[in-house]
Amino acid sequence: FGTDNELIALAEAVTLARRATGSLERIGLRPGGRAAVIGETSTSYLLLWMSLQLAGVEAALVNPALPEELLAEMLVDLTPDAVIWAGGPGGRPLERIAPEALHVDASELSRGRLEMAGELIQADGESLGGLQLDPADVAGYMHTSGTTGKPKFCTQTHHYFLALGRFIAEAMALSPADTIFAPLPMFHINPLGYGLIGGLTAGAEIIGQSRFSASGFWPAVKSVGATVVFLHAPPVAILNKATRWADAEGHRLRAAFLADEGFMRTFRLPMAYSAYGSTEAGGLTHIWPWRAGDRCLHPEGMSHYGGAARPDIDWELSDGGEILLRAREPHVLASGYRTADGLVPLTDGEGWFHTGDLGRRDEEGNLVFIERLTDSIRVKGEYLPIAFVEETFAQIEGLEELALWRRKSELVDHVPVLYVVARHGIPRGEIESRARALPPFMRPASVVRVAALPRNEGVGKINRRRLEAVEPCEVMVLEG
Repeated sequence: FGTDNELIALAEAVTLARRATGSLERIGLRPGGRAAVIGETSTSYLLLWMSLQLAGVEAALVNPALPEELLAEMLVDLTPDAVIWAGGPGGRPLERIAPEALHVDASELSRGRLEMAGELIQADGESLGGLQLDPADVAGYMHTSGTTGKPKFCTQTHHYFLALGRFIAEAMALSPADTIFAPLPMFHINPLGYGLIGGLTAGAEIIGQSRFSASGFWPAVKSVGATVVFLHAPPVAILNKATRWADAEGHRLRAAFLADEGFMRTFRLPMAYSAYGSTEAGGLTHIWPWRAGDRCLHPEGMSHYGGAARPDIDWELSDGGEILLRAREPHVLASGYRTADGLVPLTDGEGWFHTGDLGRRDEEGNLVFIERLTDSIRVKGEYLPIAFVEETFAQIEGLEELALWRRKSELVDHVPVLYVVARHGIPRGEIESRARALPPFMRPASVVRVAALPRNEGVGKINRRRLEAVEPCEVMVLEG
């Protein structure tokens, strides 16, 4: 259990996590409390998550790369009792992102240290209130990508995770013989819900990684003896482009989640899985196994094939082709979006969750995912919060209008482009300054000055999809 650079026995992890519950209780975090967990994946991060579950404290997992101002806006909805820093570059967040909350440092929890205001928090016994909770009680929260506004916190119950873990473990035949490698950030449903929860359900060994990289992927797979790996489309595309069989030779993988034909062929995998799901929709609603030599005949490609639905999910397509999902029992889907005013329902009056994704049925009646219906920009697997990035640049004097859009990258995701209307030319210095203040994945690759932004007739809304066809007046390339 742990990360590839700091592995411990699962029994030791449970002991450390149980002891940490006493420290959590000492600072006032008890069952029903709420903690925002911010940091990169580490063994301490995983131990903290485990300890919060044992203590019955609701754990909200937050992307540490988000700007401080956006974090502050998001935590207004969450109203956490504590903000817990779990490690990573850049140091712990400033306390002003949630001034009413306790601020705790758990970056060295794997060494038994939990600190507040620089002081070690001593544990007085254990506080295992989480073991008394009902499956319908809240286990935690994961936030959406915030493609069209502020990221929203999806409320997840214990039943949500238990049902997801059981589905993954059974669909992929996970067992105690497996060593699961989940190298993506744990604030996503893929590594935590599929890899960690699925692995715990199966009794497998579970290993994360502090940061995914193409150069470090295959050495880590081989060093830990991984038999199953959980990825998604962008990392698969990166590995297809940047690594070869010589890098992977000697691996023990029997299966990869969300691979494609090229990945299976190049890296000689006997099994791969494609799937469809989301944080709101129970984590995962459809899955399909592929064997070496299988060919995907769908034009969308293997990684877009959702396949067959899990047994506790109904699905259908709207007249416009939108994928609709409905649970057959309570608490399979997320319970709603948490806001400062309470819980906002996910579903309509008949229980359907409208995914915002376009899909179709294949000849076997299974799901094929086509694309997002809404405007979205994804960079290195992360969806950009469009409204936040636009607001960052909208404050620049001399910019009359602007819109963030995308162009296709060499991989499967996008390159962000900022389109501006500016009578006196692009204010280069100010744009460079504000771009540097953003996390790297949010920075536009270029700025394109146009005479006017295209708009839809009648409502006057900016039509992002027509931006690429507009004749540029000036182009500024930003350094990465």
